[in-house]
Amino acid sequence: MSDPLDRRSFTALSAGFVLGAAADLTAAPEGAPRPRAVPAEAPFDMDYPAPNFTPSWRRPQINRRLVQDFVVYAHMDPVMTGRLLDKEPGLVNAYMNWGGDDWESGLGAASHMGRRDIVGVMLDRGARPDLFCAAMLGMTDVVRTFLTLQPKLIDAKGPHGFTLHFHAQVGGREAEATLEYLQSVKRIELRPNPFLKK
Repeated sequence: MSDPLDRRSFTALSAGFVLGAAADLTAAPEGAPRPRAVPAEAPFDMDYPAPNFTPSWRRPQINRRLVQDFVVYAHMDPVMTGRLLDKEPGLVNAYMNWGGDDWESGLGAASHMGRRDIVGVMLDRGARPDLFCAAMLGMTDVVRTFLTLQPKLIDAKGPHGFTLHFHAQVGGREAEATLEYLQSVKRIELRPNPFLKK
């Protein structure tokens, strides 16, 4: 039987699946750099009338590659997260669409990895906290307020389909009360969380 994956190996492996690199690894010579996956915009058929309002674009959009790299670093690297925020402060609330309606911000990335250190950097820089971040941080009153406002949020999915329960679980000891509350609202089977620090 093979050894269990450590957190770093699992993260690298899962990031590859999440990002959906479609390179044929057997075609490249050994040691050659692998081609990067390139996002493709879905076909669009405008079958509705154009709005009567035209938005004004005051500044260029943040480069999609920069957003992508920032979100990837925000999963695991507080130094690069801070460095890229210094380079482009607007990244703090930027989202990457990984396709199939899988939207992820740097805060979302750090939250589902249980990286309080990176979440702290993001919040200090003005990131807009969300329900998933609150669940990971163990902010039970915030989570309860959201679920009181909209009970169906108990089934909400964050980046990559991770649930509120998952986020509270990866929050560790500090989020145990939040996880207990979520289980009281809707009991689910809690599988071992690969991102939970031992």
